Amino acid sequence: MSSPRRLTLTLVACASVLVAMPIAAEERRIISTPNAPAAIGPYSQAVQTGNILWLAGQIAIDPTTNQVRHGTIEEETKLVLDNLKAVVEAAGMTMANIVSVTVFLKDLDEFPRMNAVYATYFPTNPPARATVQVARLPRDVRIEIAAVAVR
Repeated sequence: MSSPRRLTLTLVACASVLVAMPIAAEERRIISTPNAPAAIGPYSQAVQTGNILWLAGQIAIDPTTNQVRHGTIEEETKLVLDNLKAVVEAAGMTMANIVSVTVFLKDLDEFPRMNAVYATYFPTNPPARATVQVARLPRDVRIEIAAVAVR
């Protein structure tokens, strides 16, 4: 029988090997939908590798016009999360599949108001999350959110 320490070291070694393994081109699927803003640079809306969906950061861009919609933190947060939802759904998943979120805020004082909107998208079993204040975001928006989903 293995000791807990040996089992932990074995799991860490296995995880390190998995992370270092190259991903074959056929295992990498680009996710794109007209229901979310087109990429404004050399990146994809999302990339799926196996059962993991890596979602690019979304900002408050209206997908129908591809123009930024500046507004309150509540308005921008809702648009950003709607955009993320559209990309997740294009991959055949739902918001419940999101396991990790990174929120970038221009002003951390707006966290409680952002959080109130955010909570409506993850009413039960919310994903892990990190929130950081940044000096500036693309197109001078208030918020950007990136995420990872698992099927």
